[in-house]
Amino acid sequence: MKSTQNPERGTGRLVRGLGVASLGLGVPMLLRPDSVARFAGVDDSASAPALIRVVGARELIHAALCLVGPQRSVWTRVLGDAMDLAVLAAAMDGRSGERRTRVNVATAAVAGIALADVYAAVRTARSQHGRGKPGPLTLEASTTVNRSPEDVYAFWRDLGNLPSFMQHLEEVTPKGDDTSHWVARGPLGKKVSWDAEITGEDPGRRLAWRSLKGADVDNAGTVHFAPAPGDRGTEVRVVLHYDVPGGLAGRAVARLFGEEPEQQVRDDLRRFKQVMETGDIVRSEILPHGTEAKRQFLQGPAQASAQTSNDGSSR
Repeated sequence: MKSTQNPERGTGRLVRGLGVASLGLGVPMLLRPDSVARFAGVDDSASAPALIRVVGARELIHAALCLVGPQRSVWTRVLGDAMDLAVLAAAMDGRSGERRTRVNVATAAVAGIALADVYAAVRTARSQHGRGKPGPLTLEASTTVNRSPEDVYAFWRDLGNLPSFMQHLEEVTPKGDDTSHWVARGPLGKKVSWDAEITGEDPGRRLAWRSLKGADVDNAGTVHFAPAPGDRGTEVRVVLHYDVPGGLAGRAVARLFGEEPEQQVRDDLRRFKQVMETGDIVRSEILPHGTEAKRQFLQGPAQASAQTSNDGSSR
C-alpha cells in the first residue's frame, strides 16, 4: 500500500530544521564573534564583534520560535535575512582584495539561507491556506480620524488624493463615469496598472470600487465611515481584496524586502489619519519613501519631510 505524507508535518520538520540552523549559527556568533568577523571579512571594523553578538542573540530567538512556536515563526528568519543582506551590502563599500572576497562569500551564504527561508515560508502559507492556487488576499485595517464622516468621505472620494497617503500608489486619474486609471508599485518595484470603477457609494458612510477586466492586479475595496463613539470623529474601516502578483512566492519575496501587504495597509491608514488631522506626513529625513528593510538601516530621526494639505496638494 502506498503511503502518503502529511504536507503540514513535512513543513513542520522543515521549519524545525531551520530552527536548528539558527541555533548552529547563533552559538558561535555569541561565543566567537572575532572568528565570525574574520570569516565575513569585517574583522577590520571595531564595532563588528558587538554587532555579530547581537545577530547571534537574534538567531537564538529565531531558533526558539521555530522549534517551539507556530510554523509561521519562520517569517522571523526571513526578516532577519533581509537585515543581514543589507548589512553585508553596506560592508562591501571601502573593502577590496581578500576582505571583499570574504564579504562576497558571506553574502552568498546568507542569500542561500534566505532562499531556503523563503521556500519554507511559502510552504507554511500553503499548508495554512491550501495547496492549490492561492485565492484573493483579503486585508482589513481601521483607524479613528478626528474629522467628521462627511469630511473624511469627501477626501477619500476624490480618488486623486489616494497617492498622498497610499505609499504604493503613484497615480490615480479619474476618467469620468465613475471610472479611473490606477498606477502602482508592486513587489520588488514592478509597476502595475489597471482601470477601476466605483461599484457603490453612500456619501459619508461607504465607498466601494473594483478593478475592470484586464487589470494587471485584480482587486476590489470598500471603505466604511462611521461616527466614532463619544463624538471623537470618524471610524474608518478598509477592506481590500486582491491577487498578489506572483502568488504565494511573490508575497514571500515581497516580505523579504519589507513590503508586506498587511503592513502596507496599516501604514497607509496611519498616513491618512495624519493628512486629515494635521496636513503632515511624518517620514524619515533619510527615508522619505517606502519601508524597505534595505533602506531602514540608514533611517534617521523621524520628522516631517513634506506638508500635505487636506486637498491632497503638497506645500
